[in-house]
Amino acid sequence: MSQQTCLIIGASHAGAQLALSLHQGGWSGRIVLIGDEAAEPYQKPPLSKDFLSGAKTLEHIPIRPASVFEHAGIELMPGRHVESIDRGSKTVILDDGNTLAYDKLALTVGALPVTIPLTGSDKHGVSYLRNLADVAQIRPHIVKGKSAVIVGGGYIGLEAGAVLRRCGMNVAVLEALPRVLQRVTAPVVSRFYQRLHHEEGLNIVTSTRVTSIEGDKRVERVFCADGAEFDASLVIIAVGVRPNTGLAARAGLGVDDGIRVDEYACTSDPDIVAAGDCTRHFNPIYQRQVRLESVQNATDQARTAAATLNGKPEPYHALPWFWSDQYDVKLQIAGLSEGYDNTVLRGNPEAGRSFAVFYFKGERLLAVDAINRPGEFMVGKKLLMHGHSVDKSKLADDTVPAKQLLGS
Repeated sequence: MSQQTCLIIGASHAGAQLALSLHQGGWSGRIVLIGDEAAEPYQKPPLSKDFLSGAKTLEHIPIRPASVFEHAGIELMPGRHVESIDRGSKTVILDDGNTLAYDKLALTVGALPVTIPLTGSDKHGVSYLRNLADVAQIRPHIVKGKSAVIVGGGYIGLEAGAVLRRCGMNVAVLEALPRVLQRVTAPVVSRFYQRLHHEEGLNIVTSTRVTSIEGDKRVERVFCADGAEFDASLVIIAVGVRPNTGLAARAGLGVDDGIRVDEYACTSDPDIVAAGDCTRHFNPIYQRQVRLESVQNATDQARTAAATLNGKPEPYHALPWFWSDQYDVKLQIAGLSEGYDNTVLRGNPEAGRSFAVFYFKGERLLAVDAINRPGEFMVGKKLLMHGHSVDKSKLADDTVPAKQLLGS
């Protein structure tokens, strides 16, 4: 193994973790981490939060200090794009035409923003929000008293909207579906976030479809199909992401709404693993194929991939969890609520900013959304990881301490 080379394509959370775990697990050959951004590996979640506002700089958000990679002997190749993979010769071709040989290859290429064909979307002041370049494009337009429009009422759109509102901008979030966060939460959670943003002075408009972005050389107004129009000196389009599967597909690897991997993070090629937002895998807790967009999945699946490459395979069986920060509200999510048919509320979602929603299918707990409720989040995680049942009447009784629910 001392003479082997592992190339890792993609230098965000999954790629950085895979490189470090590979070294820690005993790999003694070369480890080369290739990233298409000029910066060294950095945390992505702050892009729609403190980094967007300017409260944090790039120096505040490294995934690991550069010295950690250096001491591990990991070779960083920032600002390089891999054009193709030649599985026959076990080489990758870079954007400058040079090739790199590998013995083992890891794909941690993440996800790409979903783009929408809007008239005027190429105007100055219109941006997506996925990387450092996007934030650099947005920041000059964050001006107190000016107006901004966010297209999309998912987590990224709402987080960005909260940041702009706190920066003193007039903000409208335009969502095509009947409620914000519709694909991922129960109606009661959507109503809470509608109320939260209203209290903070942000305007949420649902069931509306943006048709064009108008202005001379820069954005000035946003028009909707129902005739509504909104002033805007800044527009952020945040309508979701799609798995970055192009490189894998061109190489002939199995792809189906993500790069298909088994429980050991192996692709259809035994010398290639994949991890993170770009993958689709079987989740043993929910007994179905899933594709997850989270730092937790990226780092945990990367550890599984590294173990596989080191000849110490361990099946991936982590519980998915997520979070979102908006104003003074931290939402923590454990599990996957898809397929739920009943919920149990703990606390009052109609007043204040603290409650939890537990999602069930029949009597089986699927997930928990905990809004400023870290205790309920931790209890939910433990119940889900161990497959324990819970007394719903005690769960709904907010006077019962959260820790006591583990024994109910």
